[in-house]
Amino acid sequence: MKRTLLLLISTIGIWQILTAQNVAIKTNTLYWLTTTPTLGAEFSLGSKTTFEVVGAYNPWTFKDDKKMHFWLVQPEFKYWTCEKFNGHFIGVHLHGAQYYGGFSSKRYDGYLAGGGFTYGYDWILSPHWNLEAAIGIGYAHLWYKESPRVPCEKCYERKHKNYFGPTKIAISLTYFIF
Repeated sequence: MKRTLLLLISTIGIWQILTAQNVAIKTNTLYWLTTTPTLGAEFSLGSKTTFEVVGAYNPWTFKDDKKMHFWLVQPEFKYWTCEKFNGHFIGVHLHGAQYYGGFSSKRYDGYLAGGGFTYGYDWILSPHWNLEAAIGIGYAHLWYKESPRVPCEKCYERKHKNYFGPTKIAISLTYFIF
């Protein structure tokens, strides 16, 4: 009897959490314009805080062997000034990626990692849809092999760079699952 009662209370509690617009899926429409599919999920942590994880992947090769294959993961913690998923927010994000390709005479094969700060705004479009705009600034450390465009295992040079500047730009369409 105690187990049944505990299961019933737990189920009601989980249902209340899930039906209060606490889970959303999203995609960054600006990445799609660069032929990079993105998919993310955002979870409510409290009345003014959420946690988001977004992933992007670009596997395409274009005319004349021009390409920038990469995958990217960008988790972010957000603080909303009014209420979650509505209005202004500030965030702290991390990012990591692996990439290969190039559009000129050089090829780059490497990784990046870093983080930054985000400001954004969320507009409610309907009970299940939102539109979000965000911009972030931060740091990324890149380490990579640079080689001529023609593949050559012995002809590469190991390099690294530190980057400061924009690290996130998004116009995201968000759909609330629950």
